Amino acid sequence: MTPSQDVDTSTDPDIDLEGYGNPESDPLDELPGEVEMSIFDHLEELRQRIFYALIAVAVSVFGCFLVVKPIVQVLEVPAKGVKFLQLAPGEYFFVSLKVAGYSGLVLASPFVLYQIIQFVLPGLTRRERRLLIPVMLGSSVLFVGGLVFAYILLIPAALNFFISYGADVVEQLWSIDKYFEFVLLLLFSTGLAFQIPVIQLLLGALGILSSQKMLSGWRYVIIGSVVLGAILTPSTDPFTQSLLAGAVLGLYFGGIGLVKLVGK
Repeated sequence: MTPSQDVDTSTDPDIDLEGYGNPESDPLDELPGEVEMSIFDHLEELRQRIFYALIAVAVSVFGCFLVVKPIVQVLEVPAKGVKFLQLAPGEYFFVSLKVAGYSGLVLASPFVLYQIIQFVLPGLTRRERRLLIPVMLGSSVLFVGGLVFAYILLIPAALNFFISYGADVVEQLWSIDKYFEFVLLLLFSTGLAFQIPVIQLLLGALGILSSQKMLSGWRYVIIGSVVLGAILTPSTDPFTQSLLAGAVLGLYFGGIGLVKLVGK
């Protein structure tokens, strides 16, 4: 064999070395519009995103504090027939700050989510970007659904239990600070518990867990829902804990249905 018969693959224009050895690469796993950034550029962008998010939260909290009285009155509705007392100087003021803080976080959460999305978007593949909008939208709807569920069902059920239990023995005079600590904790813990289907959909779409695997662990899920209901519910009555545990179970099996619907 003469030297002229050797093939120089490094200069042959007909040979596509990009993707060599990976003929079955999926375009959905590519990073569209990938831009090289240094670690300092990433840190600078992260600083800006955090700054914008904090500004949005601060503006929302301040706005809620200006109208905090109607918000407090709405949150007092489930405690029918109960009189609230200010047991220490400034107690209602600090309650107002707490209520405005939680309300401002809820109002600013869409903008905060937007900043998070804009920061992580360049590092997501096409497949992951297809999940982004459904996951964010579903998470927001479920969180609001959890707040509504807690306000309409869980809080009245817990308060009715405590009111009726001691109705013949004590007069219902409650500390306003303790009441709102109870209500706000129950509201937001329920909103977080309602994120279960979103987590299931993510695990299924990424191929980590299938719907059959999720269904096979139903015994552990029942036990876990009871424990979760006991942990997240600030009251000790079994009825409220059972309501939350039942909601968690319903969300879990509903999440299995969603995962099955997408073919996982």
